Amino acid sequence: MSLDIKVEFSGGLELLFSNQRQHSVTIPSIDPTTSEPTRLQYLINYLRDNLLKERLELFVENDTVRPGILVLVNDTDWELEGEGDYVLKDGDEIVFISTLHGYAGSTIIPGRSIAQ
Repeated sequence: MSLDIKVEFSGGLELLFSNQRQHSVTIPSIDPTTSEPTRLQYLINYLRDNLLKERLELFVENDTVRPGILVLVNDTDWELEGEGDYVLKDGDEIVFISTLHGYAGSTIIPGRSIAQ
């Protein structure tokens, strides 16, 4: 059995995913690595391994989304849903929004912005 999940990237993250904001992914309902129901952490790893095209460090850090990325599960902050432990359901909508913004003439370095 599988789950159809709608995924959206914004705030610049779409640039890391073929410049495409919306993706539909089909993943197993049972995580093959744990034999348990598939959790959001599996989806993050799936996106990293299968859809991310560049700059891994701008999406994940320490095996989860990096600080500065807001994650919504069906329009609810993932912190209220258990973060990576949230058990995915068929038809879920997961949105990743980067809140890291630079300004013209700046270089973004994880955790800070330094003018050039």
